[in-house]
Amino acid sequence: MINEKDAVLVLSGGMDSTTMLYEYRDSIALAVNFSYGANHNAREAVCARENCRRLGIELVEIDLAFMSRYFESSLLSGADAIPEGHYEDGNMRSTVVPFRNGIMLSIAAGLAESRGLKAVMIANHGGDHAIYPDCRSAFIRSMGAAIADGTYERIELRAPYTGITKNDIARRGAAIGVDYSLTYSCYKGGERHCGRCGTCVERREALLAAGLVPDC
Repeated sequence: MINEKDAVLVLSGGMDSTTMLYEYRDSIALAVNFSYGANHNAREAVCARENCRRLGIELVEIDLAFMSRYFESSLLSGADAIPEGHYEDGNMRSTVVPFRNGIMLSIAAGLAESRGLKAVMIANHGGDHAIYPDCRSAFIRSMGAAIADGTYERIELRAPYTGITKNDIARRGAAIGVDYSLTYSCYKGGERHCGRCGTCVERREALLAAGLVPDC
């Protein structure tokens, strides 16, 4: 039985949201990709377009360039500003883009209600919790309540990866045949993954945990 396509997915083009796109494709009517001035946005967007094309899922692309002008984050300050190391290192806090997920989810909720859909989906996961406050369970609960209370149809926020790790996500993706060469993760935004920034380190660990060959 085919599930009802009733959700908007926030799709970056990275490993996590692309896995969710494939795992929940029977529920996803629309994906939305945001460009907010980060080094890696353009390369991620290429991946988002290709995976949506392959699945026949509509993709909406929204420019949030104001964030790079007014918000402070190493993610918005060029490749040389990106720290290297593991996400558990203290210097990774500089990669936080203030309230990024709150802004994106608000727009996605507006899209969902405008399209007559029932839900918004986001692929935050347990590995994000240490440094990204807008990826944590408390935020998801609060934002979910705000989205429901702020929409006539009480749009639902679905975040099924909140309690699992990126390794778990990669294993799920591998099991359903997600092609991770069609995803991009590097915060430096180069032609190839640098292999040294926090998201590259985490990507390599996840691919290895899933029994796949790392590309960074």
